[in-house]
Amino acid sequence: MKATATFISTQKEAPADAEVVSHKLMMRAGFIKRLGAGIYNYMPLGLRVIRKVEAIIREEMVRAGAVELLMPVVQPAELWQETGRFQAYGPELMRVKDRHERDFVIQPTSEEVITDIARQELRSYKQLPRNFFHIQTKFRDERRPRFGVMRGREFTMKDAYSFDRDKAGALKSYQTMFDAYKRIFDRFGLQYRAVAADTGAIGGDASHEFQVIADTGEDDIVYCPTSEYAANIELAEALPLLASRAAASQALAKTPTPGKSTCADVAELLKLPLAQTVKSLVLATDELNAKGDIVKSTVWLLLVRGDHDLNEVKAGKVEGLKDGFRFATVAEIEEHFGCKPGYLGPIGLKKPVKVVADRTVANMADFVCGANEADFHFTGVNWGRDLPEPDLVADIRNVVAGDPSPDGKGVLAIQRGIEVGHVFYLGTKKYSTPMKAQFLDENGKAQPFEMGCYGIGVTRILGAAIEQNHDERGMIWPVAIAPFAVVICPIGYDRSPEVQAEADKLHDALAAEGIDVLLDDRGERPGAMFADWELIGVPLRVVLSDRGLKAGTVEMQGRRATTADIVPMAEVVARVKGHLAA
Repeated sequence: MKATATFISTQKEAPADAEVVSHKLMMRAGFIKRLGAGIYNYMPLGLRVIRKVEAIIREEMVRAGAVELLMPVVQPAELWQETGRFQAYGPELMRVKDRHERDFVIQPTSEEVITDIARQELRSYKQLPRNFFHIQTKFRDERRPRFGVMRGREFTMKDAYSFDRDKAGALKSYQTMFDAYKRIFDRFGLQYRAVAADTGAIGGDASHEFQVIADTGEDDIVYCPTSEYAANIELAEALPLLASRAAASQALAKTPTPGKSTCADVAELLKLPLAQTVKSLVLATDELNAKGDIVKSTVWLLLVRGDHDLNEVKAGKVEGLKDGFRFATVAEIEEHFGCKPGYLGPIGLKKPVKVVADRTVANMADFVCGANEADFHFTGVNWGRDLPEPDLVADIRNVVAGDPSPDGKGVLAIQRGIEVGHVFYLGTKKYSTPMKAQFLDENGKAQPFEMGCYGIGVTRILGAAIEQNHDERGMIWPVAIAPFAVVICPIGYDRSPEVQAEADKLHDALAAEGIDVLLDDRGERPGAMFADWELIGVPLRVVLSDRGLKAGTVEMQGRRATTADIVPMAEVVARVKGHLAA
């Protein structure tokens, strides 16, 4: 292709509202144009990348046995009401009405629709297993869309859904998709990790996220450098850092801590390690009547070590908190603790609360906690002697770097990542049972489908790839998903018949080898032309000039290279093929 046959629209400066690198570079390179908040036009160069991403996904999904179909963007609300998600999904789900006042949704995902297809079409165990996939536009009404394609409102995703007769078959389908995802991300040429993850709003019993490694990522990925262990920080297990509880060696003392309301400030004042303090967090759960009115509230005190943070996902799995919790109000705190936040603790409560101690806190001795009185903390606190044993002991904290790995094979490290794919084993409870999606087994008995679902953020891949691969000059695309693999930059194309003839000849020779090549025939000055392609991030640049042609050579430079190689004209095609293959 020649540059004049497509549309190139680069800018020197990014718009003021572009925050992250990928957003800035995609706007400057003319890959996207903003239409509204979180809504973008995908311009020709950006669309080329999207189509290459989709092609790799399609090939590997078909290879894994999935069958492509296409489900609509607008879906009847009745299906979402069957699973309860029409009410439960939240404001991110855009609900609309048609001219007859019937409810519809602009879908962010398609579990209900695919389950409806399955219950109509898959009647017998003989039709199983089955996996359907589609690549479709999605819409999530983000409260604050930002970061360009990283957190937009309209985007493209690949969804796949598996249907099996039993759990063993579903887990086999899950593994098939997991392996397909690894092949997909390997082919993209991105550095990634597959990490165990929480199932979140989709529901289900098991899941893995595929995270592209990037310093600007929103997620913390926990992994063990000396083993295969990897998990999202929401799910990563935090082992107790104390093997057992030591005997008390200090007397309980009410100690003045004027104006020191945080664990860090108290530890500094008392000249104690922060790890000797205990942090108090107060939650509440509500019982509702049929009208939705609160009839009873229970207050919970969660205790984590002063240098640790509460993991709300883990807290939500504690018995009694599973059905939802909120942070307690100041009024509730004062009613139960007799004190405003900042000096709270488990000793001397005004009203009973449910106490949940993190595993490490449960094994602490001689610790420091709030005295439920402004400007005072207790020191030398010990379980059993100074306060009752906790009602529950659970893993409720975030892991930190250096914690022991749950698999016992080393210590944990943490790096940042961008979630671009997710695989879920759903089972039967979330969709097939409430939607009565059933098949007949070999005994003629109706059974619910065992389901799995598998998503890849197609347009998000663009942002993640750029966040991982860029420099001060622009984007650096992996060959497999670059808008073009090679760009020919002829100096004086519009002035030198010799340069034009050789550039056209090289273009045709590379294209004949199946190489995705672009010839810049715009007649731009060398500096401007090179700057454009460095910004756009094409992996390999070949420069022709009158001087080079007289010497029988061209300049060839990889996008990451700092200098160009001088290559004989006769070897260019072979050298380009070798560079791209490497």
